[in-house]
Amino acid sequence: MIDLAGHAALVTGSTKGVGRSIALAMASAGADVLIHGREEGPAARDVLDACRKTGARAEFITGDLAGPTHEAVEQVFAQAQDAMPSVDILVNNAGTYDDVPFLEMDLARFERTMRLNVHAPFFLTQRFARHWVEQNVDGRVLMIGSINGRLAEPTHSGYDTSKGAIEAMVKTLCVELAPRGIRVNGLAPGLVVTPLTSIIEEDPKFKRWMCLHTPSGEVPDSDVVGDGAVYLCSDGARHVHGQMLLIDGGMSSWQQPDMPAGWS
Repeated sequence: MIDLAGHAALVTGSTKGVGRSIALAMASAGADVLIHGREEGPAARDVLDACRKTGARAEFITGDLAGPTHEAVEQVFAQAQDAMPSVDILVNNAGTYDDVPFLEMDLARFERTMRLNVHAPFFLTQRFARHWVEQNVDGRVLMIGSINGRLAEPTHSGYDTSKGAIEAMVKTLCVELAPRGIRVNGLAPGLVVTPLTSIIEEDPKFKRWMCLHTPSGEVPDSDVVGDGAVYLCSDGARHVHGQMLLIDGGMSSWQQPDMPAGWS
């Protein structure tokens, strides 16, 4: 129902998982799509083929956004301009989970998490926003956070900190950029099935436990995030600024479920 024809979207970290689902949803809605990953390979070719089958134009660029921030951002921006200069939607999805228990957390691990999960989306947005302002483009930015930006987990101190920063970033960049005609919003998935959450399928008891903690009773595939991403970047959300949409089956609304009788 939502038409993104005439728009072009760069989705960082879009060769698999949530990023792939968002890229495919954007293409299905009519947008041209620029796929991004650290290197070209079977996963990149697969998502390119899937996007092109919708009739959309799809191209691929590389860049390690966990590297030195200035160089990484300039590399990705320059490639984006060469491959698809009409990009007016930026989806900051690339991210990592690389935690150990808090008392064992080292600076290198924490800094890498913050570079990829926080520094890169902040400065990549700045780079595109400067370009859009110069070119009088009404850009749209979508930050991909997580339910972990609101609800903490053990052995997630670095990740949770980074996703909390994303939620604050959505608000502060909204205030900075809305007067410039650039909309900034966020999307926070709950637990969904991706390559980073393979334990869901490997441990049936863990999966049952997570379903129990979700009011909808589901741990779905990452495709559930696609429609929400498309909406937030569409004209249908033209007066939606600085909001974080949680796609979590209600998990963030539920303090704690009652334990079923005989559950083990």
